[in-house]
Amino acid sequence: MRQNTDLRVGVVGFGARGPLALHAHKPGEGSRVSVVADPSERGKAKAREIIGEDVRTVDTVDDLLSGGDVDAVMILAPDNLHAPIALKTLEARIPTFTEKPMAISVEDADAMLNLAYEKRTGLYVGHNMRHMPVIRQMKDMIEQGKIGRVRAIWCRHFVGAGGDFYFKDWHAERERAFSLLLQKGAHDIDVIHWLAGGYTRRVSGIGGLEVYGDIEDRRDNSDRLMWDWFDAEVFPPSRQKELNPVIDVEDISMLHMMLDNGVYASYQQCHFTPDYWRNYTVIGDEGRLENMGDRAGEQIFLWNSRHSGAGRPDEVEVIARADGGHGGADPRLITEFLEFVRNGGRTDVSVIAAREAVATGVVGALSIRSGGHMLDVPPVPARVREYFDSGQS
Repeated sequence: MRQNTDLRVGVVGFGARGPLALHAHKPGEGSRVSVVADPSERGKAKAREIIGEDVRTVDTVDDLLSGGDVDAVMILAPDNLHAPIALKTLEARIPTFTEKPMAISVEDADAMLNLAYEKRTGLYVGHNMRHMPVIRQMKDMIEQGKIGRVRAIWCRHFVGAGGDFYFKDWHAERERAFSLLLQKGAHDIDVIHWLAGGYTRRVSGIGGLEVYGDIEDRRDNSDRLMWDWFDAEVFPPSRQKELNPVIDVEDISMLHMMLDNGVYASYQQCHFTPDYWRNYTVIGDEGRLENMGDRAGEQIFLWNSRHSGAGRPDEVEVIARADGGHGGADPRLITEFLEFVRNGGRTDVSVIAAREAVATGVVGALSIRSGGHMLDVPPVPARVREYFDSGQS
């Protein structure tokens, strides 16, 4: 890699998540987006609008790699394309960022791990919630011992924008997303694992397609992006129109998880609620944490003495403010990735944890679709886990 010059960052896919690349475009300050690959003219035009008219635009990842002008790659394409693209960039020994979920199958996630390990090529997965103030503050409170040893974690995810975000395009199709326990749940499963300090080894689930499958108004929306059809005034969800022609993912899912360190966890995800936020409850043997909202200015409650009924918390921590998307997480995420490309080493985002989130979501979906049986989640081989956990060096 060239020294004392801007890192040249290639971007693959410039759809709804394309603007994330703008955090890597700081010419003269250490990095710049040099080329964008997107098969659509709309994607190329959006890249030129956001990044600048001088950015090179091409059709495919092969075109991007053949130009010889990239030091790192960001994969912002749809979920089913993460692994096929990453396997090309890793084979070319280009440090690679891929959006979450890492892949939509355990096999593909493991293939990415194995190739990055074999080629000794940096791999980073965009689990930005590890940089969200609400999660970092809860993590700090746990590490300070404020609730003792973590014994259980419950997460309820109310996805009030589910119809607009996930049931009008490819997200609604198993073939392209497999399950919203990946596209949406990978975030929360990763956070559960991080707060608990362990990984799921057994999981069972129930769920189904209870609302959006009954809506007959359908349209091929491949000519549009999500903000073209988003309408916050549409409620209840049964009033949604122009849904994706194929809908075969669940709109409500519930998982029970047994972690390798003895922690019990549950995760509930519903895509037809009126409200949109995440609620984490972390129970230790000396107290309990719960976030009352997940945005800046909202609060985290701590109970560490006995109460009768819904008593006032013993301590309240206000969620910090930060600039940028996802509560300030997006710019921090890209800063960490670029630092990793330059210098390597351990990062707050974990590639092993990203794979474990995929594995838990995939096996959890298989449990839902096979009667709710408790199923085993396959672990990562020790040598591979050790390599990534030690900073890929």
